Amino acid sequence: MFLLVFQCLAVFCQKEEKRNDYYITNQSPLVSQPYTALSLGSIKPKGWLLEMLEIQKEGLTGNLDSIYEVVCGSNNGWLGGTGDGWERGPYWLDGLVPLAYILDDEHLKAKAQKWIEWSINNQREDGYFGPQPLPDGYIKIPGIQQDKREDWWPKMVMLKVLQQYYSATQDKRVIALMDKYFRYQLGKLHEFPLGHWSYWANRRGGDNLALVYWLYNITREKYLLELAEILFEQTYNWTQVYSGTQIASLNPLPHLHCVNVAQGLKQPVIYYQRHPEGRYLEAVKKGLSSLKQAHGVVSGMYGGDERLHGNDPTQGSELCSAVEMMYSFENILPITGDVYYADYLEKIAFNVLPTQHDDQFMRRQYFQQANQVLVTDVKRNFFNDEKGRIVYGLLTGYPCCTTNMHQGWPKFVQNLWYATADNGLAALVYGASEVRATVGKGEVVKLVQKTDYPFRDKIQISYETDKIVKFPLHLRIPGWCENPQIKVAGKLWTFDEKDKIVVIDRFWKKGDEIELHFPMKIRISEWAQNSRGVERGPLVYALKIEEKWREVRKAPWKHSFLEVEPKSDWNYGLFMNQLKGDFFKVKENGPVASMPWNLQNAPVIIETKGAKIPSWQLYNNSVGMIPVRTVFGVNSADQSERITLVPYGCTTLRISQFPLIRIPPKK
Repeated sequence: MFLLVFQCLAVFCQKEEKRNDYYITNQSPLVSQPYTALSLGSIKPKGWLLEMLEIQKEGLTGNLDSIYEVVCGSNNGWLGGTGDGWERGPYWLDGLVPLAYILDDEHLKAKAQKWIEWSINNQREDGYFGPQPLPDGYIKIPGIQQDKREDWWPKMVMLKVLQQYYSATQDKRVIALMDKYFRYQLGKLHEFPLGHWSYWANRRGGDNLALVYWLYNITREKYLLELAEILFEQTYNWTQVYSGTQIASLNPLPHLHCVNVAQGLKQPVIYYQRHPEGRYLEAVKKGLSSLKQAHGVVSGMYGGDERLHGNDPTQGSELCSAVEMMYSFENILPITGDVYYADYLEKIAFNVLPTQHDDQFMRRQYFQQANQVLVTDVKRNFFNDEKGRIVYGLLTGYPCCTTNMHQGWPKFVQNLWYATADNGLAALVYGASEVRATVGKGEVVKLVQKTDYPFRDKIQISYETDKIVKFPLHLRIPGWCENPQIKVAGKLWTFDEKDKIVVIDRFWKKGDEIELHFPMKIRISEWAQNSRGVERGPLVYALKIEEKWREVRKAPWKHSFLEVEPKSDWNYGLFMNQLKGDFFKVKENGPVASMPWNLQNAPVIIETKGAKIPSWQLYNNSVGMIPVRTVFGVNSADQSERITLVPYGCTTLRISQFPLIRIPPKK
């Protein structure tokens, strides 16, 4: 009897869950999600964010098919050719499609449409879609992945492309293709499980799972829930990995691939939607904590130069790891409503991403280092160190990042705003933008966000719709912020200081403004080898090192790459007795430039005192091990110098984890 009452109560509560009425959101029996994605193209960036997308358009994202033609050209398997039939073409499209529709650029849309049309028009009767297996004896093209065409993994990437295309166009052919393909998958996975052709699909099955749930929310077909269970069972057990001790292991280091770790983060939370057990949410939090403790660096990334590699700030961090980590957080945030992931998303976007591509978006760095003072094609202490993995090139390192990096900025823009379960809007990640969305009782409204965030601490949101409309607006309070202030129509809005999300539910009229003030205090964080990081707001700050760039041409690369050497000293430490905010002077450098991510345009700097540590030198072409106990003489304060710190994202060469210098007291 008790069980029956409990079950009835559970069904009643499930029916009472709020669900957004206007956008694709979780349907029963999936748990209601507090936030859901808006249609692609409804959010338009402004300011420097718009410039980043324009740079991508003029750079590799808009031109990769002509620059990297051997993979993204007309002979690609995803266009019916005999060339690459694996992940690289879909990777490129996974950034090209959102870029095209956010910018509303017809030329970019046309480029993507060729690939989309081929996939839709060449789906087999049995439901399979994608490159067809090549006959025996085909001519092998060096450096191109032509086999494994039936692998489940690259289909997951192309399905993400089609999902975004549908979000922008409502082209129902996408739904038909996915339905046929997922029925095909359901019939084949017992014979050919996810790991049959390669282990990548087994490690990255969370992407497949997310798409199955997405289609279910449109079609409500029950077989999709059955397929989801099979996919979860056949995917690597990330819940166990993140909740266990494997990631925290240092002796020996765990055999976990750096990008898989970033992609796998979303899988337990995605599965949680059907099985809302706390262990799935807790596993991800514990996994991120273990990553930080054992492998973490101040930028928010982790030592992972292919395998996880500890927390020395000279270990490499792959560009694919950064954009996939961002995408994982962009999946987790709307499902959980946990602003921890919004803070983390901003940290990666505003620190790691801008420094790992050049200002023209024509070259990228496969690995970056938190302490990086020499960008050259020589050996370093990485697990995988072939082919210039730290220089800025087109194909240096491994080509996956050349095609996968394009999703970073466009998807970040697409996640600046969400629809809410109570038919409102949410700004959980901040950036200059405007949004048009359906709210309330079906009204379409426009809001504009004006800000120079993350370089400035003020954000203004204005309501720019003629009609008076009542709806709730959800605003995130950053976890690093103390004493935040919100004004609505010129009046202070009272909220509990413990609130992580403030909901303002009212009638909005044209001209209403919300003013957010998020004071940014200096924070000193502790890292490996007793080092210290300097953080302020969502930004990490690093030593300003003058740069000498040079272009290099050498075999085996067809394209040149860029090396960078220091023109100023880098081996500075900070004084232990001068780590309080009073010893750091913040200076804003005029208006924020449209391209702020370089030394010349750094919108804000921090001045403080430091001193050179002569014994701290290079080791194996990287910064040597950080001195954990450096003691200067009694009069050594005379040796101090004023040093300049700039945002991490503005640097190419940097020290972002500083050794400490102790001065003994005078006798």
